[in-house]
Amino acid sequence: MARLEGKVCLVTGAASNPGLGYAAVQLFAREGAKLAISDIDEAGLEACAAAARAAGAEVLAFRQDVTSEEGWTHAMDAIKDKFGRLDVLVNNAGIAMLKPLAEFTLAEYHRQMDVNMTSVFLGSRAAAELMREGGGGSIVNMSSIAGLVGVPGVSAYGASKGGVRLFSKTVALEYATAGVRCNTVHPGVIDTNMQQVSIRDNPEVFEQLKREIPMGRMGRPEEVAQCVLFLASDDSSYVTGSELVVDGGQFAQ
Repeated sequence: MARLEGKVCLVTGAASNPGLGYAAVQLFAREGAKLAISDIDEAGLEACAAAARAAGAEVLAFRQDVTSEEGWTHAMDAIKDKFGRLDVLVNNAGIAMLKPLAEFTLAEYHRQMDVNMTSVFLGSRAAAELMREGGGGSIVNMSSIAGLVGVPGVSAYGASKGGVRLFSKTVALEYATAGVRCNTVHPGVIDTNMQQVSIRDNPEVFEQLKREIPMGRMGRPEEVAQCVLFLASDDSSYVTGSELVVDGGQFAQ
């Protein structure tokens, strides 16, 4: 049986291909999910929706600024109107602004935190209440190994991802008796469009990171998506407040 059969799943940041959100959407579609997907890239979003529909999924696609509280209210209303419930939220939308601390502006710092951390706060808060109404659900918040250890050149990004990790543990504790689980996924170096930007911006840091991966290669978005699927599905029914590292062994050193 498909692991998400009948479950209503929202994935943010779904447009970029190759990307973690896009890969999760396509896997969820094959696993029987009813999908709500969002992004600010409307063309990419429609391409993602078309591929998921071709796999047999029912899809609600909408433009969403994940830093907007009003946007999250509208998202929850649209999902409730369309599907009547929400079972899974994958807070995947994010950006990576990578540069040495001395070169960071305050505006850039705020932008990094808004997109990566404030969006997770807004989304988790909105989704947890809707899930509580429906008897439970699973929130999967995308973090990073940069949220676990220090990495040169990623000060604000690391702060945002570290915040996602600890915030998610508190959500897990506060909603445990309501049947709402909350966990984080911590990818390492994954071959996505965002990773290609970081390679361009910090080639020396990338080469160092790549040399430190025990498995000797970048991960594929589909490999991260399989871990997201585990946490989204009932296979992880007794897992909450935890982090799942997907990094080819890099963090084990």
